[in-house]
Amino acid sequence: MAIESLSALMEAGSGKDLFEAVVESDCVDRGVTREASVAQMEALYAAIRRAGAGYDPALRSHSGMVGGDGARMRAYAASGKTICGPYMAGVIAQALEMGESNACMKCIVAAPTAGSCGVLPAVLLPYQQREQLPDEAMVRALYVAGAIGQVIAAKASIAGAAGGCQAEIGTASAMAAGALCYLAGGSAQAVCHAAAIAIKSLLGLVCDPIAGLVEVPCVKRNAAGAMIAMSSADMALAGIRSAVPPDEVILAMREVGDRMDVSLRETGLGGIAGTPFGQAMSERMAAQAEEGGAS
Repeated sequence: MAIESLSALMEAGSGKDLFEAVVESDCVDRGVTREASVAQMEALYAAIRRAGAGYDPALRSHSGMVGGDGARMRAYAASGKTICGPYMAGVIAQALEMGESNACMKCIVAAPTAGSCGVLPAVLLPYQQREQLPDEAMVRALYVAGAIGQVIAAKASIAGAAGGCQAEIGTASAMAAGALCYLAGGSAQAVCHAAAIAIKSLLGLVCDPIAGLVEVPCVKRNAAGAMIAMSSADMALAGIRSAVPPDEVILAMREVGDRMDVSLRETGLGGIAGTPFGQAMSERMAAQAEEGGAS
C-alpha cells in the first residue's frame, strides 16, 4: 500500500533502509516490478542532471522579467566574496538556474511542481558533486523525497492554486530536506522531522505570481526553499526534532491553505502580483496577448 503518513514512513524505515521501504511500497501501490520502478526514477534523475547542465544564461522569459540571474549568481559564487560561502552560493545559483529554465520553457522535472522545480536539484546536484556520490545514491534519495511529497499531496496539497506557495516551495523544501538528511545518514525519524521543520519554516507562504506567470517571485523563492531545506536537514541531523509531530505540521499547512484568501492563491491579484509594478506588468502582458490574438 502507498505510504500515507510521515508516521507510517518513520515506522516503515525503522527496521530497514528507508529507500527499500519506499520502493517496495511503490511497487505494490502501482503494480510494477522493482526494475521498472527504479528505471523510471533513474530516468527522472538523469533528466534533472540534463536540466542542470543545460542552463542557458542568454535565455529570457517571454515577459523579460526572468533570465540571466543564475549566471550572475554563479559568477559571484566563484568570486570568493560571498556571505554564504562558495558552496551555499552555488546551491543558490543552481536553484535560480533551474527556475529560470522553467520560466524560459526548457525541459525541467516538476519536483513536485514546475514552479518549485529548482529546490530539489539545487540541494542534490551540488551535494553529489561535493561528496562524489554515484547516481545510484541520488536515485535512492529521490525515492525518499517522493514519499514525502506523496504524503503532503494526500494530506494537504502541492498546488499553489489550492494552498498557496507553501504547498509548492514548502513541499519542495520538505522533500529536499528529507532527501538531503537521508543522504547524510539520517534515520527515518530524522528525515521526517527535517521535512516538518522545512514546512514550518515556509508556513503561510502565499502564491502571488505577477501576471499569473511562474516567474516573479517564484524563481527566487526556489533559492530560499533550498536554503531552508539545508538548514532543516542539518538541524535534524544534529538531533533536533519538530516539537509538533510531522503529520500535524502537514495538517496545519492544509488549514492555512484553506484559510488563505483567494487573491493569494495563484490568481495574480494580491501580494507581489498586486503591487503597482505587478499590475502594470500584468496589463502589459494582457495587451501583448490581445495584439498577438488580433494579428
